[in-house]
Amino acid sequence: MTTPDSQLLERARSFDAEALAEIYDRYAEPIYRYLYRTVGDAARAEDLTSEVFCKLLQVLDTPRAPRDKLQGWLYRVAHNQAMDWFRQQGKGPTLPLNEELVAGMDLPHDILERREAQQRLRTAISQLTTDQQRVILLRFGEGLKVSDVSDLMGKSQGAIKILQHRAIKRLRKLLDREDR
Repeated sequence: MTTPDSQLLERARSFDAEALAEIYDRYAEPIYRYLYRTVGDAARAEDLTSEVFCKLLQVLDTPRAPRDKLQGWLYRVAHNQAMDWFRQQGKGPTLPLNEELVAGMDLPHDILERREAQQRLRTAISQLTTDQQRVILLRFGEGLKVSDVSDLMGKSQGAIKILQHRAIKRLRKLLDREDR
């Protein structure tokens, strides 16, 4: 049985090593996946994931620490870290070369086409509002249910559905415009 976040946070506030390890074990991988989908670079996503958990350690004994919605707090910090990094770079995500190009089973041409499509999608997503970006990444990148995204973002399920609908509609327009 998993320990509820509120109990883990209570123990973590006193820097209980087991509680901190359980938080990391539970959330590091999903936060990394979210950041990887956001920035498109594995090494950068690893660095940003580390920064997210460092931020948690920095605020644990302050009033800014999460009280009960730890997952939402971590995703919000992850998103902010990624956006700060993009602002510092002065650009959007880049398309890294990957070992798949050398060692993959697919033909290099297929891999490049898939990567270019992923880059086009990342670029289009970066043109959405912040809330729309988060909904798209959490719903389709992380595969979360509307109810989970609603809890994470602190919005009603209806609001999440509207954000998702508008985001998809906007993405279609952006991608169609680019195809022409």
